[in-house]
Amino acid sequence: MPESTTAEPYIEFKDVSKAFGDNVVLDQVSFDVLRAETVCILGRSGVGKSVSLELIMGFLKSDSGHIIVAGEDITGYTEERLDELHKKVTMVFQDGALFDSLTVGENVAFPLRENQNLTEDQIDQIVDGLLVMVGVREMRDLFPSDLSTGMKRSVAIARALAARPECILYDEPTTMVDPLMAHLLGDLIKRLKIQLKLTSIVVTHDMQLAQKLADRVIFLNESKVIFFGTYDEMKKSPHPVIQEFLELDEPPLMLLTSIRAPV
Repeated sequence: MPESTTAEPYIEFKDVSKAFGDNVVLDQVSFDVLRAETVCILGRSGVGKSVSLELIMGFLKSDSGHIIVAGEDITGYTEERLDELHKKVTMVFQDGALFDSLTVGENVAFPLRENQNLTEDQIDQIVDGLLVMVGVREMRDLFPSDLSTGMKRSVAIARALAARPECILYDEPTTMVDPLMAHLLGDLIKRLKIQLKLTSIVVTHDMQLAQKLADRVIFLNESKVIFFGTYDEMKKSPHPVIQEFLELDEPPLMLLTSIRAPV
C-alpha cells in the first residue's frame, strides 16, 4: 500500500458514466488512484476496463461525472490541453502501438525528438538506458515486425518512459504472451513503480499480475464498481463474480495430485 492513506489522489473518477447507444458501460463509477500507487482494474470483458483508461487519456468523453487528473478536471479539456496532459500521463496499448516503419531505437527516441531539446548523442544515451532498463537493448536495430508480442510491449513501455511521465496506464499488458514473458512484464512494471515512483493503472484479467502489482484493486461488473480495496480484502469478498474469478485462477491441484510417476 502507499505510505499514507492521506496521500493526494493523482486520478479521481467522480460518478462517471459512459454509454455507447443503449449499452451502458460505466454507471456512476467512482474511485481514486493515489500518487505513486498502482491500481489494477479487474472484471469480465466489456465491463468498461479499457474504456476507463481511454476516458483518463481523453480519447473518449464521459456522458456525466468528473475525471480529475493531476489536480485538474479534464472533463471538458480541448485537444490542445489534452496534448499537455499526455506529457504527464501516457498509455501502453495492448498491441504496443509502435511505428512499423521505425526501428526499436527510433520508436523509443520519438518522444525525445518531439518534446525535448536534446542532441543526438544525448538521445542515443537515453534510448540505450531505457532499452537496458526494460531488457531489450539487443533489439535496438530491429523493427516491430521482428518482435514477439511481449517484446513489443517492453519497447512500448520504454517509449512511454522516454516522455518522463508521472503516470502510466497499461491496457492488458500480459494478454497473448507466454507465462515467462507475463512474469517478466509484471516484474518490470513493479520495478518501474518502485524506482521511478510512477502512478499506474493496470487493466488486466490476470489475477496473478494483480496480486503482484496492486496496492488496490477495482473490480467492475455490470457497469458498476463491486469492489475497491486491497487484493487481500478482495479475496474475502462474498460477491459470487469475484469468487468465480479467484477460483478460476487457482491451479488444478486435484488434477496435479492425480498424476503419478510411471512405475
